[in-house]
Amino acid sequence: MHDSEYSILEEMLYNAIFIPPGTAKLPFGIIRNPEIYVYIKNFGKAGDYCLVADINDRIIGAIWTREFYDAEKGFGFVNTETPELSMSVLERYRNKGVGTKLLLSMIRLLTELDYKQVSLSVDRMNYAYDFYRKLGFEDYKCVEGSVTMLRKLNGKTSS
Repeated sequence: MHDSEYSILEEMLYNAIFIPPGTAKLPFGIIRNPEIYVYIKNFGKAGDYCLVADINDRIIGAIWTREFYDAEKGFGFVNTETPELSMSVLERYRNKGVGTKLLLSMIRLLTELDYKQVSLSVDRMNYAYDFYRKLGFEDYKCVEGSVTMLRKLNGKTSS
């Protein structure tokens, strides 16, 4: 992965953080917190996959997955065989089908790679929660206001 691509992932990671309506935006540096930065730290290793959407050579959205291990894991960690998904679409491009296309493309890729399921973590107040449910994700575990969701691939599961 090139250094310039990290800045794109950092921008997308920052935009993936849910800010409830009426709440002030968090400082960009929040992504450097270890529990957040783990989603892109040293991205490009085996088990990391990323797809992007662009308009006129400007990336407007990204979806990426990582395989996590017990020592270092994301909020939606299920097990070491289940990649965790993160995604972001820049605000002005939301509700235009970009996220749906990205998510369906990633599901197709993970299915082709023979993964059995994919997980994610989302705040229940986030509008994306219903979006994920419509696209086949189901609640797996709730912790406070966050939900780890799973979507089976190939009709199989490995929880």
